Amino acid sequence: MSALVGAVVAQGRDNADAIRMFRPGVDLAAETRAKETAGLGERLDESDLYPDARPALRALRSTGLRVFLAGNQTARAGDLLRAMNLPVDAVATSGEWGVAKPDPTFFARVAELAGTSPERTVYAGDHPAHDCVPAAAAGFRTAHLRRGPLGHLWADSAEAAVADWRVRPLTELAVLLRSKDVLQSSE
Repeated sequence: MSALVGAVVAQGRDNADAIRMFRPGVDLAAETRAKETAGLGERLDESDLYPDARPALRALRSTGLRVFLAGNQTARAGDLLRAMNLPVDAVATSGEWGVAKPDPTFFARVAELAGTSPERTVYAGDHPAHDCVPAAAAGFRTAHLRRGPLGHLWADSAEAAVADWRVRPLTELAVLLRSKDVLQSSE
């Protein structure tokens, strides 16, 4: 199953397609509800974070920037992330919004959440086609995170080249934003 998921992801497809290939006709929503009912639902804890996540978020906040987490996750993941008391101003998920990346509406919601113009906002993500390209098209500054399977798989792609910056550890983002003062208003 892991190999199938990897192959589907490498093709740029939704990872749920692997489950659909393995079990044609599966009702993913019903399966998710059944797992929840059985007490085997979605869980997140510190072990699910990259080791530099908290330090990087703290470093970003220490620059005076407002920091938000927004991504393609379930509503339950949003609740779990908020319960982790991460050093962020807010957490939002596609499951809560009813729209997922790369849909432009997702990025409009991010701008709404941030409460500032896209050109004064940096959107960072590891999936060039779902993060960098649509965020840039929406007017955001972008940072491609070269980490994890998606970040490495497409690191040298044309989509990744759209990003304003490429960072490996997330902590580089705070250093970059502090040192270049990249979000100063053009006024």
